[in-house]
Amino acid sequence: MTNRREFLRKAGTTAALAGPAMLASPYVKAQDKKITWRLQTYAGAALAEFVIKPSVDAFNKAANGEMEIQLYTADQLVPTGELFRAMQAGTIDAVQSDDDSMNSPVDIKVFGGYFPFASRYGIDVPTLFYEYGLAEIWDEAYSEVGGVKWLSAGAWDPCNFATNKPVKSMEDLKGLRVFTFPTAGQFLAQFGVVPVTIPFEDVPVAMQTGEIDAIAWSGITEVFTSGWVDVTKYFLTNNVSGGWCGSFFANADRWAEVPEHLKTLWQMCMDSSHYHRLHWYWGGEAKLRAAGGRLELTSIPDAEWKTVEDAAHVFWEEVAKQTPRTAKVVEILKKYNADMEKAGKPYRYG
Repeated sequence: MTNRREFLRKAGTTAALAGPAMLASPYVKAQDKKITWRLQTYAGAALAEFVIKPSVDAFNKAANGEMEIQLYTADQLVPTGELFRAMQAGTIDAVQSDDDSMNSPVDIKVFGGYFPFASRYGIDVPTLFYEYGLAEIWDEAYSEVGGVKWLSAGAWDPCNFATNKPVKSMEDLKGLRVFTFPTAGQFLAQFGVVPVTIPFEDVPVAMQTGEIDAIAWSGITEVFTSGWVDVTKYFLTNNVSGGWCGSFFANADRWAEVPEHLKTLWQMCMDSSHYHRLHWYWGGEAKLRAAGGRLELTSIPDAEWKTVEDAAHVFWEEVAKQTPRTAKVVEILKKYNADMEKAGKPYRYG
């Protein structure tokens, strides 16, 4: 916290002395000067090693001294919920997060993170963006806000519950104080879940002290990677979503400063990051369920869990009424899921 305050104080002083011209200075005036970005991810330090650091390291190596991306982990410079405003103001230069967690002032933020049952598998997320039109919608939404450039979206892991008591029925969910994402928490509240918002790094202590009873923030891969396996006993196999939807963003002025060859390089590194996560999560979910051994797997019967799936489609309709753009996204989700069901195996099983 002390480091964060010092960083913000210095950043504010520098911006005030330099004025807008410095923040928006075009690349042509600084061709002989290395570009340096501060990028903060939603992920804690242990998780960032897998979900972003390899791509940042690769970029920094390939940029050959022309540009450097300095990586900061969850809440290290600013709280996750303030990431958008900090990036828009130029306090930080870039972000890896979901729209929901970083409180983006766009109508489509509700679809970021875990929008209930929007995806069955991680591969659904990039397919929705780059084959079914969500990328154009995200670019449009952020262009309207100004100051921030949406760059690229990809998938992470499914959303399951890790708990300290076995969950084997819908009744067992009632009263659980759960660390989860804003929209997922809003949706799950109708089943008696109590959403709790705390800093990412506080989760283990909160589980040990009883401030929270469960985590619905990830699949089993992250439960192990983030160390939550040490403070939980059970893992619920039913999930609320098959793939977390997250993106890379940049301050619009800082993005404009970057020459085209480095923009292309960063795009390739973001794509590499998305690809790595797809197989890392997919393999991890399977291996750790099959042979992890440290968490007992529990399940809610399919007939009971169907009430959650049915409620999700009611939730979709409520979101569709918010704006013409949210209605358009919901229609794409319906079309996509109908196509997957019609296509059958291996796209959908049952």
